[in-house]
Amino acid sequence: MSQYNQDIEAIKALREKMTGWDAINPEYVARMRAQNRFKTGLDIAKYNAAIMRQDMAEYDKDHSQYTQSLGCWHGFVGQQKIISIKKHFGTTNKKYLYLSGWMVAALRSEFGPLPDQSMHEKTSVPALIEELYTFLKQADAWELNHLFRDLDAAREAGDSAKEKEVQDKIDNFETHVVPIIADIDAGFGNEEATYLLAKKMIEAGACALQIENQVSDAKQCGHQAGKVTCPHDEFMAKINACRYAFLEMGVEDGVIVARTDSLGAGLTQKLAVTKEPGDIGDKYNSFLACDPIEKPEDIDNGDVVIKRDGQLMRPRRLPSGLFEFQEGTGEDRVVLDCVNSLKNGADLLWIETEKPHVGQIAGMVNRIKEEVPDAKLVYNNSPSFNWTLNFRQQVFDAWKEEGKDVSEYDYNDLMNAKYDDSELAKVADQWTAEFQRRGSAEAGIFHHLITLPTYHTVALSTDELAKGYFGEPGMLAYVDGVQRQEIRKGIATVKHQDMAGSNIGDDHKEYFSKDNALKAGGKDNTMNQF
Repeated sequence: MSQYNQDIEAIKALREKMTGWDAINPEYVARMRAQNRFKTGLDIAKYNAAIMRQDMAEYDKDHSQYTQSLGCWHGFVGQQKIISIKKHFGTTNKKYLYLSGWMVAALRSEFGPLPDQSMHEKTSVPALIEELYTFLKQADAWELNHLFRDLDAAREAGDSAKEKEVQDKIDNFETHVVPIIADIDAGFGNEEATYLLAKKMIEAGACALQIENQVSDAKQCGHQAGKVTCPHDEFMAKINACRYAFLEMGVEDGVIVARTDSLGAGLTQKLAVTKEPGDIGDKYNSFLACDPIEKPEDIDNGDVVIKRDGQLMRPRRLPSGLFEFQEGTGEDRVVLDCVNSLKNGADLLWIETEKPHVGQIAGMVNRIKEEVPDAKLVYNNSPSFNWTLNFRQQVFDAWKEEGKDVSEYDYNDLMNAKYDDSELAKVADQWTAEFQRRGSAEAGIFHHLITLPTYHTVALSTDELAKGYFGEPGMLAYVDGVQRQEIRKGIATVKHQDMAGSNIGDDHKEYFSKDNALKAGGKDNTMNQF
């Protein structure tokens, strides 16, 4: 017996025990329960953590089974994304949401638009998680409401075959509530601050937390300069804080994504504490740019001095007090970061790179796998990359290495529209289309995400509408460019009252008031035009 029918029978039995409950329809209760499957954010976190763990296990067996997400900065945007996925692919399997700290800073802070430097309110992150899940649960209620109406219509028409078909859809309904990988930045303070924020995020529904090894009070966007990393012990303390938060809240299989910015970070705020040669602190310090000290009198006032390989060394310190790493050590530091994170509680890795290059990513991942064979990446298919230029240059480099004539192309001007129809451009587009598949097959990428795509799509679509509506086309710009496209493509928002819950409200009024219900969906509702 399906959960839907179990609920009907349970409420029937309960109604018989109660006095004055004759007006309560057991099937209506079952419908309302189905529309509100998840009662708390913790229910959501536990449900989705299990899904992510299963997806990770399936990827380990078959690297073609990777997962994907798009960053969403508003509950409605996330809702429409998942509705579209279900419409086009029939399932949300291996499709997640990503919550970007960049977009929270740029779009959701009470201070207004901010750079991605952890200056926004901590509470805005769990608030957005809760908002996203509110809209995803509403998508469940909306789709199920249409199925319930279809079920009633089939019964009224005496169409038993249709009734069974709709009942099967209800009994096997797939929720819109999917995993969210949520960005906790660099932890917003010390390890206690990280723990407190992690708890709030988990309570809101987060099953996966992504944390980076930058210094919290010097946090920069991963694709900008000036990044400063912290010693491994500090980062491990924050990973532990996230794990304790998951365990305290009862989400025992919660997922921690450890991000390293070391590839592009040339600075550290602190020297690592080291107790013996070869420990993790010593390895961290071994990458510092240092000058040898030949004799004690070479030590100046205020100098910091370390002993490395039996030699006194002076780490190079900037006027800011920050210390420099040696040039060319970024990849080695990435590998050390990743191995140490996986051996100390992280489940997945995030390597922030400066370009989308499968070979570069694979080179680092293969080194990590030498010590942790099942290492897996979450990879940022970042809008900060110029994808067109990057892949055209990659094709140019490959062709040149093969000995192919590339004299008709200007390497530094490959973004030029004059190349758009060229053979090189077509191959580059094909390489771009294959990037996710190849990255997962060859470079250990379990999850592909785009951090802030909907920031760009909203700007682009708004630009198109504004250009037309305030220009010569006038109202036709909206009719042709928006509404007509919604109708032709079956976009549910064309019936915006329904999408916002008007029909759900009408049905509830009927449950509560029966024939006395004052409903909005009568003959004068203009939504009937669609």
